[in-house]
Amino acid sequence: MSVLVFVESRIGSIKKQSLEAVTYAKYIADNTSSDVKALIIGTISSEELSKLALYGASKIINVSSETWQKHDSRRYAQLVTEVAEKENCNVVLFAHSNMGKALAPRVAVRMKAGFVPNVLALPESNNPLILRKKSYNGAAFQKVKVNSSNAVLSINPNVCGLKESPVSVNVEKYEPTTPAPADTIIENVDVTTGKVILTEASIVVSGGRGMKSGENWKPIEELAEVLGAGLACSRPVSDEGWRSHEEHVGQTGKIIAPDLYIAIGISGAIQHIGGISGSKVIVAIDKDKDAPIFKYADYGIVGDAFEVLPRLIESAKKFKNS
Repeated sequence: MSVLVFVESRIGSIKKQSLEAVTYAKYIADNTSSDVKALIIGTISSEELSKLALYGASKIINVSSETWQKHDSRRYAQLVTEVAEKENCNVVLFAHSNMGKALAPRVAVRMKAGFVPNVLALPESNNPLILRKKSYNGAAFQKVKVNSSNAVLSINPNVCGLKESPVSVNVEKYEPTTPAPADTIIENVDVTTGKVILTEASIVVSGGRGMKSGENWKPIEELAEVLGAGLACSRPVSDEGWRSHEEHVGQTGKIIAPDLYIAIGISGAIQHIGGISGSKVIVAIDKDKDAPIFKYADYGIVGDAFEVLPRLIESAKKFKNS
């Protein structure tokens, strides 16, 4: 038996969260005397594909046909199931991303597999498979035992980090028997370049309603630039139109897990915490000492953001230039 990872890419580059999923799969494979196989759709360079072997994938199945580069969850789920059956894979892993959340349950139904989303840690047991996952918007955790012979998992970011486990690799250019997506029509694609992608960022600087208006975002942008960080905001900010919905993090926005999350003027509603609770270190800045976010923060600064930010930026610049 083998472990299959569905790998996501962006503009020809493999996403970090998918490489983490390969690392996770390699851990399972090493403990169950199996191997790791990776399925990736798109035109990907050999150099980029070699990253999958660096983290433990011994076989890479690449579907590069132009007709398959229109995302359709139904067809993609059929394709993943087809490959899992062909390669005799009883465990299928996805990143817990927008695409992973759309595909994983569909694949689980097709494979009659136990489905565990939101996985937070390496397995506590591999036989039977026992996993820890988020529940109730991140306010609680569950241990889940998979009783079925097949399992489909979606892995949160930063669960195990990246660990190199180089293996010899076989790359197969695969032509699916499943019909390519035909019902999906893509009329336009807007691609953002030169910007730190939130779900890939190791540092995220985020602002909330405490910033009072969108016109006050310049110091947040400056801090993010100094730190090489991604920019984010809370839901009230995007609802007010101060910032793009693309920057909204939280249970109803993007789920992120950076190494460092800096929350500025964010009170810390449970919906927001549900989207950032996977962060390794949370720093909160708020003038209300009773703000809920301080319960979750590793470090807290009680103070006016408009007074704290300039000093924080100055310190960050000094540190960067030292």
